[in-house]
Amino acid sequence: MRRLLLFLLIFVSLILIGCSSDNASLEGKPTPQKNETKAITVTDDFGYNVTVQSYPKRIVSLAPSNTEILFALGLGDRVVGVTDYCNYPPEVVEKKKRGEIESIGGYSTVNVEKVVELKPDLVVACYGNGLGTIEALKRLGITVICLNPKNLEDVMRDIEILGKITGTEENATELVGFMKGRIERVERIVSMAKGKPKVVHILWHDPIWISGKNTFIDELITLAGGQNAFDKEGWVTVSIEELVRANPDVIIVSSGNGMGSEGRDIIYEWVINEDRLKEVNAVKNGRVYVVDADIVSRPSYRLVYALEEFARFIHPELFEEKEVSADSDSFSHSYAYNCSDDWLCKHSAEACS
Repeated sequence: MRRLLLFLLIFVSLILIGCSSDNASLEGKPTPQKNETKAITVTDDFGYNVTVQSYPKRIVSLAPSNTEILFALGLGDRVVGVTDYCNYPPEVVEKKKRGEIESIGGYSTVNVEKVVELKPDLVVACYGNGLGTIEALKRLGITVICLNPKNLEDVMRDIEILGKITGTEENATELVGFMKGRIERVERIVSMAKGKPKVVHILWHDPIWISGKNTFIDELITLAGGQNAFDKEGWVTVSIEELVRANPDVIIVSSGNGMGSEGRDIIYEWVINEDRLKEVNAVKNGRVYVVDADIVSRPSYRLVYALEEFARFIHPELFEEKEVSADSDSFSHSYAYNCSDDWLCKHSAEACS
């Protein structure tokens, strides 16, 4: 039974993945509240033309990545509904506790009736919600915009179209500029590397799920100066024999234990303790790393922080030693990402209080 629960949890995580200058201050900058007399139309990731007659004042988000972007655009005061899994920024959790934001279920188990009760004038959906849910909301006369970013460029495009349809274009432009600046910085640093280590990103270990080609995590590996050790397409399972044969120089695993409790990184523990992996280069050389599951699995602006983590892990020689620490067993187990370094924390004291 526990094995089945674990498998279901990694499956849900894969669905979520598919919903695939620092000194400039937004703090105190109000989001537009005026009514727009001219209709605004954008084309979403499903190819639908989405039109609003005025800037939305009641927004429901159907994915954690969407919620992160909406708050980063300064729209937190207009968000009235989010999923059970939306936990960033911390303000979201606090608003849930105070009853200012309602939970509408999971991203693959949306409670349509609950969404309707919230009377949204815009629902921001994603691929993982399912076409049936999206069409049901549309049939009820609700305006729905669907996001399905597959890479960093798509994420930035989605930020811009959300900015346009919500009247926060200036904030969207700044956020996209921020992302581009962080990406360019990583590319500049790793351009000095002398080689491209083979890298595997493992989402789960039983079975072994890895990020293959043409995923946004594969893009992070490439931008960070590595090469994916697998040529397989998409998020797929591999055998332990295939993992051994791939012989990656670096293994990056997602944090957590898959059961919702804290304190253990079960994938990391499995990798370093599995006898059949002892001779894999990454394990032999102490190059097994943990990345915050939220920043690497959600296609939002925070992917640039995952990119920076990947770059430090893949090319630690190009970064300060203090940025990549090792535990007593010589395996790096540090989380370089810190909320205090986040765009939203830097631009809104309230969001991360």
